[in-house]
Amino acid sequence: MKHKYSVGETVYFTASNVARPAASGTYEVIRLLPTDGDDCQYRIKSSTEAFERVAKESQLAVS
Repeated sequence: MKHKYSVGETVYFTASNVARPAASGTYEVIRLLPTDGDDCQYRIKSSTEAFERVAKESQLAVS
């Protein structure tokens, strides 16, 4: 499975209600991660937070 977004790209993250609470908004793709079932995963970072998050491709959109 091929990742849709690339490292350095700006994406819009939509937080899942099931997972831990997260702020929706604009993030930068930091690293491509292995797929989780049928969904690619990414490590993303917001300029307003000191930490990185893991997001599934289904939670991301072009910013």
